[in-house]
Order: sequence, then structure tokens, then C-alpha cells
Amino acid sequence: MSSHAAIGIDIGGTHIKSGLIGPDGTVHATRKLETEASAGKTGLMAKLSELIQGYKHEADQLSLNIAGVGIGSAGYINREGSVAFATDNLPGWSGTTLRADIEELSGLPAAVDNDVNVIALGEQWLGAGRDWDSFLCVALGTGVGGCFIRQGLPLRGRDGFAGAYGHMVVAAGGQPCTCGHRGCWEQYASVTALKRLMREHGAESLTRATPPELFAQARAGDEASMAVVRQYAEYIAIGLSSLIHVFNPPAIVVGGAVTEQGDFLFDLIRRHVKDITMPAYTATPVPIIPAELGGSAGMFGAARLLFGQIAAVQK
Repeated sequence: MSSHAAIGIDIGGTHIKSGLIGPDGTVHATRKLETEASAGKTGLMAKLSELIQGYKHEADQLSLNIAGVGIGSAGYINREGSVAFATDNLPGWSGTTLRADIEELSGLPAAVDNDVNVIALGEQWLGAGRDWDSFLCVALGTGVGGCFIRQGLPLRGRDGFAGAYGHMVVAAGGQPCTCGHRGCWEQYASVTALKRLMREHGAESLTRATPPELFAQARAGDEASMAVVRQYAEYIAIGLSSLIHVFNPPAIVVGGAVTEQGDFLFDLIRRHVKDITMPAYTATPVPIIPAELGGSAGMFGAARLLFGQIAAVQK
């Protein structure tokens, strides 16, 4: 058993997923809570404090030393570990000095990054990215986010905001986006966008279907459902092709609920990517693979972030 562990916390708009995780990936305890975002910053910080205190008690019972707290949070996280901006999914979260606040309330070192960066770190450590030192990670959910892992570390950019791939404009003057602009990739490749595509198609088989039902109907041969799946795969491929041209990545790991569809969806995406990407970039095929850790990737990545920060300080 490891003599020490990190508390890894993944803060989303709906749930907080967390674990007490050893440096080898051993999971000693986990908890999943409702975020209850409507309670605002005060409510969320109180919930995090209670969560951390619970893990401290559990660590004592297991004779573990807690090395610190790693956190992945929705929003734009700057290099100081503060929330520079967050959407209304987390009311009052913008401006939170998260790293400093967690260190003060816990008495432990803390490391903070955005949610997709820690998902990528989790997949690199224990999931689909384990075979690559560098790779591109894209998360398709309510929106679209991403992270380029370069030589084991997230590429953060000047302010720490790199990875907002969902706001690449892929259709000038296209669908309005929550960011205030039009034609952003996440308005075509997110699960939210898939639901809109289903409504717009107008077929009776799609009127009340959920995305999982859409894919089930497509697998069963429903032509309307298959048409939407093909269109959705093409929209995903458009963004991935652009990212291949920018980053020339060794591999792409795609996370989100769509990973459950496996090769049924991913083969369509791969074919579209090959068709619209310059041959020089695909002469050696770029693996495009589903993420493996599902909803646990964030808590694993948050723990990995903390361990990495400690190792960097000790050098």
C-alpha cells in the first residue's frame, strides 16, 4: 500500500467526482456529489472543504499521508490556479482564487487546472494516452474542449487558456454559440449539437429519441438516424482535421459520451478525417481512439497534476 496519496477532485456543473489516489493510481476511496451550483461560490467552497476533511479522516484510518489536493474545474483557469472566467453553469465562480483558497482551507498544497487538461492527464497516466508522450485530447460533451499533451505536460498557452478548440469557427455566420459568436465547432460537434441535428432532421423516428437511441436506430438500419450520424461524424472530423493540420499530433484521444459508440462512430470519423486532411499529414495514419477512463478521468488527472507539481518543486 502506498504511504501517501493525493485527493483528486473534478468539479463539473452537475457533479463533483473525487478520489483518494496513490502515486501508482491505486484508488483508496471515491466520492461523487451533486455540485448544487445554484448555491454559488460559497456553497461550492463549503462542499469542497467538507469533502477534503472527509478524505483527511479516511486517510488517517488507512495510515496514509495526504500529499495535497489536485483539482480540475470547469472554466478558464489561469497560471496562478484562479478561475479567470466561468459560465453560468457555475454561478459566481469567475474570479475565484481556487488554488489559494483550497490551500488555506485545507492546510495542504494544491494544484489547479481546467477540467479538460486534467482529463487528458488522466488518460495519459492510466488510459488511452498511456502509450504516447504527446497526444491531442478532445472532449465532446455539452460543449467541446481539448488539450494538447506535449512531452507529458498540457500545452497551456500564454494565460493558461489554451485548448478552447470548441470555439474554432468552422462555419462563418453559422449557428450562434454561447460565447457570443457564430459557427463555433462546438455548435456542430458537441452532444448538444447532435440533439439539435436530430430535431432539425424532422424524421418521426428522431422526434423524441435520445442520442443513445439515435445510434441504436442507426445500427438497426433506420435511414434517417444513419443520415444524422453521418452528418455528426463529418462535423467532428472537420474540427479534428484542422487540429491535425495545426498540431501534427501522434494520436488523438476523444472523450465524452460518444466514446460508447466505439468503431460504429469512430470509423466514420476516421474516414472523413482522411478525406479532408492533406495527404502529408495522413501518410502515416493518426490514431483516433476513444478515451478509456470515462467519468473517472478527471479525478485521476487531478491527482496526477498534484503529484507532478510536487515532483517539479522537488527537482
